[in-house]
Amino acid sequence: MSKRKSGLNVHGIILLDKRLGVSSNKALQEVRRLFNANKAGHTGSLDPLATGLLPLCFGEATKVSALMLDDDKRYQVTVKLGVMTDTGDAEGQILETKPVPSLSLEQIQTCLEKFTGAQAQVPPMYSALKHNGKKLYELAREGITIEREPRNITIYELNLLEFTPETLTLDVACSKGTYIRSLAEDIGHDLGCGGTVTALRRTQAGQFLLHNAKTIEQLNAMSSEELHASLIAVDKPLELMPAIHLLPQQAKAICYGQSIDFKENEIKGNVRLYAEGLFLGLGEIGLNDKIIPVRLFNLNS
Repeated sequence: MSKRKSGLNVHGIILLDKRLGVSSNKALQEVRRLFNANKAGHTGSLDPLATGLLPLCFGEATKVSALMLDDDKRYQVTVKLGVMTDTGDAEGQILETKPVPSLSLEQIQTCLEKFTGAQAQVPPMYSALKHNGKKLYELAREGITIEREPRNITIYELNLLEFTPETLTLDVACSKGTYIRSLAEDIGHDLGCGGTVTALRRTQAGQFLLHNAKTIEQLNAMSSEELHASLIAVDKPLELMPAIHLLPQQAKAICYGQSIDFKENEIKGNVRLYAEGLFLGLGEIGLNDKIIPVRLFNLNS
Protein backbone atom coordinates (compact mmCIF):
# COMPACT_ATOMS: atom_id res chain seq x y z
CA MET A 1 0.00 0.00 0.00
CA SER A 2 1.38 3.42 -0.93
CA LYS A 3 2.02 5.87 1.86
CA ARG A 4 -0.52 8.68 2.09
CA LYS A 5 0.91 12.13 1.50
CA SER A 6 0.92 14.21 4.66
CA GLY A 7 1.02 17.62 2.99
CA LEU A 8 -1.59 19.77 1.27
CA ASN A 9 -2.75 19.80 -2.32
CA VAL A 10 -1.79 23.40 -3.07
CA HIS A 11 -2.33 24.63 -6.64
CA GLY A 12 -0.80 27.83 -8.00
CA ILE A 13 2.35 29.82 -8.72
CA ILE A 14 4.53 31.91 -6.42
CA LEU A 15 7.01 34.46 -7.76
CA LEU A 16 10.10 34.24 -5.58
CA ASP A 17 12.92 36.78 -5.51
CA LYS A 18 15.72 34.24 -5.00
CA ARG A 19 18.50 35.42 -2.73
CA LEU A 20 22.21 35.15 -3.37
CA GLY A 21 24.08 31.97 -2.46
CA VAL A 22 21.29 29.37 -2.47
CA SER A 23 20.43 26.87 -5.18
CA SER A 24 17.08 27.06 -6.92
CA ASN A 25 16.11 23.70 -5.43
CA LYS A 26 16.89 24.83 -1.88
CA ALA A 27 14.87 28.00 -2.45
CA LEU A 28 11.98 25.87 -3.76
CA GLN A 29 12.04 23.56 -0.75
CA GLU A 30 12.02 26.51 1.66
CA VAL A 31 8.83 27.87 0.10
CA ARG A 32 7.32 24.41 -0.25
CA ARG A 33 7.64 23.91 3.50
CA LEU A 34 5.82 27.19 4.14
CA PHE A 35 2.83 25.87 2.19
CA ASN A 36 3.28 22.26 3.35
CA ALA A 37 2.68 21.44 -0.33
CA ASN A 38 2.68 17.89 -1.63
CA LYS A 39 4.01 18.74 -5.07
CA ALA A 40 6.28 21.56 -6.27
CA GLY A 41 8.73 22.48 -9.00
CA HIS A 42 10.50 25.50 -10.49
CA THR A 43 10.62 26.82 -14.03
CA GLY A 44 14.30 26.96 -14.89
CA SER A 45 17.05 27.14 -12.30
CA LEU A 46 19.18 30.09 -11.30
CA ASP A 47 22.78 29.45 -10.23
CA PRO A 48 23.62 30.21 -6.56
CA LEU A 49 25.48 33.31 -7.83
CA ALA A 50 22.28 34.57 -9.49
CA THR A 51 19.38 36.32 -7.78
CA GLY A 52 15.96 37.45 -8.87
CA LEU A 53 12.79 36.08 -10.36
CA LEU A 54 12.18 32.36 -9.87
CA PRO A 55 8.58 31.26 -10.55
CA LEU A 56 7.65 28.30 -8.33
CA CYS A 57 4.82 25.95 -9.31
CA PHE A 58 2.73 23.97 -6.83
CA GLY A 59 0.33 21.09 -7.38
CA GLU A 60 -1.39 21.17 -10.77
CA ALA A 61 0.65 24.24 -11.75
CA THR A 62 3.64 21.90 -12.22
CA LYS A 63 1.88 20.77 -15.42
CA VAL A 64 2.56 24.18 -16.99
CA SER A 65 6.15 24.49 -15.75
CA ALA A 66 7.54 22.84 -18.90
CA LEU A 67 5.74 25.42 -21.03
CA MET A 68 7.18 28.22 -18.89
CA LEU A 69 10.70 26.93 -19.53
CA ASP A 70 10.24 28.10 -23.12
CA ASP A 71 9.50 31.68 -22.07
CA ASP A 72 11.81 34.55 -22.96
CA LYS A 73 13.84 35.94 -20.06
CA ARG A 74 15.40 39.25 -19.01
CA TYR A 75 18.50 39.74 -16.87
CA GLN A 76 20.72 42.43 -15.42
CA VAL A 77 24.34 41.28 -15.46
CA THR A 78 27.65 42.75 -14.35
CA VAL A 79 30.69 41.61 -16.33
CA LYS A 80 34.22 42.01 -14.97
CA LEU A 81 36.58 42.59 -17.87
CA GLY A 82 40.11 41.21 -18.04
CA VAL A 83 39.32 38.05 -16.05
CA MET A 84 38.45 34.58 -17.36
CA THR A 85 37.33 31.71 -15.10
CA ASP A 86 36.59 28.04 -15.73
CA THR A 87 32.88 28.51 -14.93
CA GLY A 88 32.38 31.86 -16.64
CA ASP A 89 31.48 33.53 -13.34
CA ALA A 90 33.10 34.72 -10.14
CA GLU A 91 32.58 31.36 -8.41
CA GLY A 92 35.09 29.65 -10.71
CA GLN A 93 38.85 29.35 -10.71
CA ILE A 94 40.69 32.13 -12.54
CA LEU A 95 42.25 30.76 -15.71
CA GLU A 96 43.71 33.94 -17.14
CA THR A 97 43.88 37.68 -16.64
CA LYS A 98 44.53 40.32 -19.26
CA PRO A 99 44.92 44.09 -19.18
CA VAL A 100 41.71 45.90 -20.09
CA PRO A 101 42.14 48.38 -22.95
CA SER A 102 40.83 51.90 -22.61
CA LEU A 103 37.34 51.55 -24.06
CA SER A 104 35.12 54.33 -25.37
CA LEU A 105 31.34 54.28 -25.17
CA GLU A 106 31.25 53.96 -28.96
CA GLN A 107 33.52 50.88 -28.90
CA ILE A 108 31.35 49.20 -26.28
CA GLN A 109 28.11 49.98 -28.15
CA THR A 110 29.59 48.64 -31.40
CA CYS A 111 30.53 45.43 -29.60
CA LEU A 112 27.07 45.00 -28.08
CA GLU A 113 25.42 45.48 -31.47
CA LYS A 114 27.35 42.44 -32.74
CA PHE A 115 25.69 40.27 -30.11
CA THR A 116 22.14 41.51 -30.69
CA GLY A 117 19.78 39.40 -32.77
CA ALA A 118 19.61 35.74 -33.81
CA GLN A 119 22.88 33.86 -33.39
CA ALA A 120 24.52 30.55 -32.53
CA GLN A 121 25.94 30.24 -29.01
CA VAL A 122 28.24 27.52 -27.68
CA PRO A 123 26.97 26.36 -24.25
CA PRO A 124 29.50 26.45 -21.39
CA MET A 125 31.05 23.27 -20.00
CA TYR A 126 29.69 24.22 -16.60
CA SER A 127 26.05 23.61 -17.53
CA ALA A 128 23.42 20.93 -16.89
CA LEU A 129 23.35 19.83 -20.53
CA LYS A 130 24.14 16.14 -20.92
CA HIS A 131 26.71 14.22 -22.95
CA ASN A 132 26.26 10.43 -23.06
CA GLY A 133 23.97 10.63 -20.03
CA LYS A 134 26.35 12.71 -17.91
CA LYS A 135 25.95 16.39 -17.12
CA LEU A 136 28.56 18.66 -18.63
CA TYR A 137 29.44 20.26 -15.31
CA GLU A 138 30.21 16.79 -13.92
CA LEU A 139 32.64 16.21 -16.78
CA ALA A 140 34.13 19.68 -16.27
CA ARG A 141 34.81 18.94 -12.60
CA GLU A 142 36.73 15.87 -13.74
CA GLY A 143 38.86 18.08 -15.98
CA ILE A 144 37.18 16.82 -19.15
CA THR A 145 36.25 19.23 -21.93
CA ILE A 146 34.18 18.10 -24.90
CA GLU A 147 33.13 19.76 -28.13
CA ARG A 148 29.70 21.40 -27.77
CA GLU A 149 27.31 22.00 -30.61
CA PRO A 150 26.27 25.68 -30.98
CA ARG A 151 22.61 26.33 -30.22
CA ASN A 152 20.39 28.90 -31.88
CA ILE A 153 19.38 31.72 -29.56
CA THR A 154 18.15 35.30 -29.91
CA ILE A 155 19.27 38.36 -27.98
CA TYR A 156 16.32 40.75 -28.37
CA GLU A 157 17.88 43.63 -26.46
CA LEU A 158 21.39 44.25 -25.13
CA ASN A 159 21.54 47.59 -23.35
CA LEU A 160 24.50 49.16 -21.56
CA LEU A 161 23.35 50.44 -18.18
CA GLU A 162 26.72 51.43 -16.72
CA PHE A 163 30.43 50.98 -17.32
CA THR A 164 33.67 51.58 -15.48
CA PRO A 165 37.22 51.00 -16.71
CA GLU A 166 36.89 47.31 -15.72
CA THR A 167 33.16 46.45 -15.61
CA LEU A 168 30.05 46.51 -17.78
CA THR A 169 26.51 46.38 -16.42
CA LEU A 170 24.07 45.16 -19.05
CA ASP A 171 20.34 44.65 -19.48
CA VAL A 172 19.74 41.50 -21.56
CA ALA A 173 16.43 40.33 -23.05
CA CYS A 174 16.89 36.87 -24.57
CA SER A 175 15.28 33.68 -25.78
CA LYS A 176 15.20 30.37 -23.95
CA GLY A 177 18.48 28.47 -23.90
CA THR A 178 20.66 31.59 -23.65
CA TYR A 179 23.63 31.32 -21.31
CA ILE A 180 24.47 34.74 -19.92
CA ARG A 181 27.88 33.50 -18.79
CA SER A 182 28.74 32.54 -22.38
CA LEU A 183 27.46 35.89 -23.60
CA ALA A 184 29.65 37.72 -21.05
CA GLU A 185 32.70 35.71 -22.10
CA ASP A 186 32.04 36.36 -25.79
CA ILE A 187 31.65 40.09 -25.22
CA GLY A 188 34.88 40.14 -23.22
CA HIS A 189 36.76 38.30 -25.97
CA ASP A 190 35.42 40.69 -28.59
CA LEU A 191 36.72 43.61 -26.52
CA GLY A 192 40.12 41.94 -26.45
CA CYS A 193 40.40 41.17 -22.75
CA GLY A 194 37.94 38.44 -21.79
CA GLY A 195 35.29 38.72 -19.13
CA THR A 196 33.39 36.88 -16.43
CA VAL A 197 30.06 37.37 -14.64
CA THR A 198 30.25 38.84 -11.14
CA ALA A 199 26.54 39.53 -10.60
CA LEU A 200 23.40 38.25 -12.31
CA ARG A 201 19.77 39.10 -11.58
CA ARG A 202 16.74 37.79 -13.47
CA THR A 203 14.19 40.56 -13.86
CA GLN A 204 11.57 38.92 -16.09
CA ALA A 205 10.40 35.45 -17.12
CA GLY A 206 7.68 35.44 -19.76
CA GLN A 207 4.87 37.69 -18.55
CA PHE A 208 6.10 37.69 -14.94
CA LEU A 209 8.14 40.61 -13.56
CA LEU A 210 10.57 40.79 -10.66
CA HIS A 211 8.81 43.69 -8.95
CA ASN A 212 5.85 41.35 -8.28
CA ALA A 213 8.06 38.73 -6.60
CA LYS A 214 8.42 38.13 -2.86
CA THR A 215 11.57 37.40 -0.89
CA ILE A 216 11.71 34.40 1.43
CA GLU A 217 11.67 36.86 4.35
CA GLN A 218 8.42 38.40 3.09
CA LEU A 219 6.83 34.97 2.61
CA ASN A 220 7.95 33.89 6.08
CA ALA A 221 6.20 36.93 7.55
CA MET A 222 2.84 36.01 5.96
CA SER A 223 0.00 34.16 7.62
CA SER A 224 -1.31 30.95 6.02
CA GLU A 225 -4.26 32.89 4.60
CA GLU A 226 -1.95 35.54 3.12
CA LEU A 227 0.28 32.89 1.58
CA HIS A 228 -2.58 31.15 -0.17
CA ALA A 229 -4.03 34.49 -1.29
CA SER A 230 -0.70 35.29 -2.95
CA LEU A 231 -0.85 32.23 -5.23
CA ILE A 232 -1.19 33.03 -8.93
CA ALA A 233 -3.80 31.00 -10.81
CA VAL A 234 -2.59 27.87 -12.60
CA ASP A 235 -3.86 29.08 -15.98
CA LYS A 236 -2.21 32.53 -15.78
CA PRO A 237 0.86 31.54 -17.87
CA LEU A 238 -1.47 30.25 -20.61
CA GLU A 239 -3.31 33.51 -21.25
CA LEU A 240 -2.06 33.83 -24.84
CA MET A 241 -3.98 30.67 -25.77
CA PRO A 242 -7.63 31.14 -26.84
CA ALA A 243 -10.18 30.26 -24.15
CA ILE A 244 -13.12 27.96 -24.91
CA HIS A 245 -16.07 27.80 -22.52
CA LEU A 246 -17.82 24.44 -22.65
CA LEU A 247 -21.36 23.38 -21.84
CA PRO A 248 -21.75 20.88 -18.97
CA GLN A 249 -22.21 17.88 -21.29
CA GLN A 250 -19.21 18.90 -23.37
CA ALA A 251 -17.10 19.31 -20.23
CA LYS A 252 -18.16 15.88 -18.97
CA ALA A 253 -17.02 14.25 -22.21
CA ILE A 254 -13.70 16.09 -22.16
CA CYS A 255 -13.08 15.03 -18.55
CA TYR A 256 -13.62 11.42 -19.63
CA GLY A 257 -10.92 11.89 -22.25
CA GLN A 258 -13.33 12.03 -25.17
CA SER A 259 -13.17 14.43 -28.12
CA ILE A 260 -16.14 16.67 -28.85
CA ASP A 261 -17.46 18.45 -31.93
CA PHE A 262 -16.73 22.16 -32.02
CA LYS A 263 -17.67 24.19 -35.10
CA GLU A 264 -18.56 27.56 -33.59
CA ASN A 265 -15.53 29.51 -34.79
CA GLU A 266 -12.28 29.44 -36.77
CA ILE A 267 -9.95 28.73 -33.86
CA LYS A 268 -7.41 25.95 -34.45
CA GLY A 269 -4.55 24.58 -32.37
CA ASN A 270 -4.07 24.66 -28.60
CA VAL A 271 -6.81 26.16 -26.42
CA ARG A 272 -7.70 26.61 -22.76
CA LEU A 273 -10.85 24.79 -21.68
CA TYR A 274 -13.30 26.06 -19.05
CA ALA A 275 -16.69 24.98 -17.71
CA GLU A 276 -18.78 27.09 -15.33
CA GLY A 277 -15.74 29.27 -14.68
CA LEU A 278 -13.47 26.36 -13.70
CA PHE A 279 -10.27 25.75 -15.64
CA LEU A 280 -10.33 22.17 -16.95
CA GLY A 281 -7.06 22.05 -18.87
CA LEU A 282 -5.67 22.19 -22.38
CA GLY A 283 -7.21 20.94 -25.57
CA GLU A 284 -6.47 21.02 -29.26
CA ILE A 285 -8.83 21.89 -32.09
CA GLY A 286 -7.91 20.06 -35.26
CA LEU A 287 -8.93 20.46 -38.88
CA ASN A 288 -11.82 18.06 -38.24
CA ASP A 289 -13.50 20.64 -35.97
CA LYS A 290 -13.14 18.51 -32.87
CA ILE A 291 -11.66 19.42 -29.50
CA ILE A 292 -9.25 16.76 -28.25
CA PRO A 293 -8.26 16.86 -24.56
CA VAL A 294 -4.48 17.25 -24.32
CA ARG A 295 -3.78 17.81 -20.62
CA LEU A 296 -6.45 17.94 -17.94
CA PHE A 297 -6.09 19.62 -14.55
CA ASN A 298 -7.69 18.57 -11.27
CA LEU A 299 -8.01 21.74 -9.21
CA ASN A 300 -10.65 20.33 -6.85
CA SER A 301 -8.38 17.87 -5.05
